[in-house]
Amino acid sequence: MSQVILITGASSGFGSLIAQTLARQGHIVYAGMRDIARRNAAKAAQAVKFAADNGVVLNPIELDIQLQSVVDQAIETIIAEQGVIDVVVHNAGHMSFGPTEAFTAEQLAQLYDVNVLGTQRVNRAVLPHMRERGAGYLVWISSSSVRGGIPPFLGPYFAAKAGMDSLAVTYAYELARWGIGSTIVMPGVFTSGTSHFDHAGQPADGAVAAEYARGPYAVVADVVMKGIARLEPDDNDPQLVADAIARLLASPAGARPFRVHVDLSEDGCEVVDAVMERVRAEFLRRVELGDLLKAIPRSATN
Repeated sequence: MSQVILITGASSGFGSLIAQTLARQGHIVYAGMRDIARRNAAKAAQAVKFAADNGVVLNPIELDIQLQSVVDQAIETIIAEQGVIDVVVHNAGHMSFGPTEAFTAEQLAQLYDVNVLGTQRVNRAVLPHMRERGAGYLVWISSSSVRGGIPPFLGPYFAAKAGMDSLAVTYAYELARWGIGSTIVMPGVFTSGTSHFDHAGQPADGAVAAEYARGPYAVVADVVMKGIARLEPDDNDPQLVADAIARLLASPAGARPFRVHVDLSEDGCEVVDAVMERVRAEFLRRVELGDLLKAIPRSATN
């Protein structure tokens, strides 16, 4: 069944692949991008061309998740055109790379704003519509770094992703009785095929960064990147993330898993999550809230 889907951060990387994949599956896809009139004009044009060439519905839409007014307008535009938003894919995010001490507090706040607060702005705009219908689905693109192996020099980004992941868990509880489902997708490291590392933020405090570059951590950045690349198998393709989301949407609402791992480098996240999920379920049942573990669309029960 065709669904109306909004994807944040869809100008490149995972977001672009997810948008194209879901459009090919017959869904009505809105690809959220910042500044489609200028900065992302070429990306928006590519999305339009892809739709025309493949006979699918893939609409670029202005979406700056750091501005509530722009988010509100995007949601209202989709509702006006389609009457509904069935799915939101929280994909937008920004990476940083460098010694944590060399990033200013303002830089960490900026990472948190993009990776965490951006999801909150979108949710506040779209959830009233989903709650009114008693149905909807949130897909959160988290990271295996939240639970798995954590190399140095990626601390601010990992901290922001952990914040988003924690928010996603809480939202799942608070939306289940409204009939709104949630899945957290856990990609491993993908050093190619996305723009994460190419566009990673650099520390603003050059003097501190230089001290790390000259001192006992002089080779760490190079070791981290080479080590991560070594862990990746040859078939580590970011398309795997898009395919995983396509399978989620093809599954019945009540059968969708809470977490999905796409981590061919096996950094240990899946092992830790198995324990965390058991603890999560047991705790909710102990406080007599076990029904929050699964969302059932209210329309299906009427």
